Amino acid sequence: MKLKIAVLAGDGIGPEISAVGVDVISAVARRFGHEVTYTSALCGAAAIDAVGDPFPEKTFETCQEADAVFFSAVGDPKFDNDPTAKVRPEQGLLAMRKKLGLYANIRPVQTFACLLHKSPLKDELVRGADFVCIRELTGGMYFGEKHEGDDYAYDTDKYTRGEIERILRVAYDYAARRRKHVTVVDKANVLASSRLWRKVAQEMAAQHPDIKTDYMYVDNASMRMIQEPTFFDVMVTENTFGDILTDEGSCISGSMGLLPSASVGDGTPVFEPIHGSWPQAKGKNIANPLAQVLSAAMLFEYFGLADEGKLIRQAVDASLDANVRTPEIQVEGGAVYGTKEVGAWLVNYINTAK
Repeated sequence: MKLKIAVLAGDGIGPEISAVGVDVISAVARRFGHEVTYTSALCGAAAIDAVGDPFPEKTFETCQEADAVFFSAVGDPKFDNDPTAKVRPEQGLLAMRKKLGLYANIRPVQTFACLLHKSPLKDELVRGADFVCIRELTGGMYFGEKHEGDDYAYDTDKYTRGEIERILRVAYDYAARRRKHVTVVDKANVLASSRLWRKVAQEMAAQHPDIKTDYMYVDNASMRMIQEPTFFDVMVTENTFGDILTDEGSCISGSMGLLPSASVGDGTPVFEPIHGSWPQAKGKNIANPLAQVLSAAMLFEYFGLADEGKLIRQAVDASLDANVRTPEIQVEGGAVYGTKEVGAWLVNYINTAK
């Protein structure tokens, strides 16, 4: 297969973990006889500094022309600490999703047996947790009408039936291939937009009698994720709730640096780690690249290349079992491995695996 990949390394640790991910993709491509070409493009703070736009038109064109976007992270303290800034790195991420029509964010949450001790939750609670959060990505408050003044501000949480139906279809499609259980998360006791979500979800549930559908208010769902994460199979929710819940879900695995994601929809799909740019670690060779690497596995799997994705997952599992880990997940007294060293180990595993 021939694949054209747009590489958006972004800010902070982005370039470091992106380089590891690209090396892994290239190693897998060589192993399986695929031809992959890469085109790099600016986004986030790096793009603002260069051209004044966090998602320049040239970057958009590069993404449109690609088969997939391999994205890392955006964000910089100089914007975080300036509430008056009119242009921010994160606007580039939102613009990319909107312009590419990426309305579904897929975030798997899973545990690794050798890292259960890193989770803030008890082993018996998180062991075996394996679910997918599906977050609507281009509607709701993040994209609704806004006003910001010195004494008055608002964000509009707006959804249409069509937006809700298409994200629910993604959820039911995933559930059909997993354990046939969908949990719809809303706040229908308070929000009109959530009541529409629930109404549409109830209609669609009737069309999928082979799949169990249940409903939870977002506050209850957040508690259930901590109390009984193994309850969930496929969780689907709106943009704002999904942003919060998926970050909460990262605590289950013990490290945000372990969880990948995919954003899919009408245009070029985007594959990225769920964590941020961690600017404090920039250039220190300490960032965990595994979420970026697992995003590469999701990229291959999206194109039906299951064996390629499986090999990447095997490499990640093997590296963890061998204690080839960056500092924040290393066992006490374990050897010191940096971002580059973990990447080199993974590439060698892929090159030599039987």
